[in-house]
Amino acid sequence: MTLLDFKESLKTPLPPTGISVYLEALWYDGKNNWQKAHSLIDHLEGKTAAWVHAYLHRKEGDKFNAGYWYNRAGKNVCLLSLDKEWEDLVNELLTYHPQSGLY
Repeated sequence: MTLLDFKESLKTPLPPTGISVYLEALWYDGKNNWQKAHSLIDHLEGKTAAWVHAYLHRKEGDKFNAGYWYNRAGKNVCLLSLDKEWEDLVNELLTYHPQSGLY
């Protein structure tokens, strides 16, 4: 699946089958359902969950909480637009990179 495919799937009522919970959270965020996205990710551990969690709190406008989650993810606070960070997250999560520590 490509970023374009993922974006196209936002036109459907349900997320694509077989995607990770991280991508599912970003899919719901892409459908403007922040609450559902957050509920999928807020109880998960690990750097990937922390990165998605950071993005969601940044989008919410809670910079302090976002900073905490970026730190947990081992990332600097993102200064890109929210749309660009969302795309970067989706692109990263569509491709498994063992050396990145994600997943």
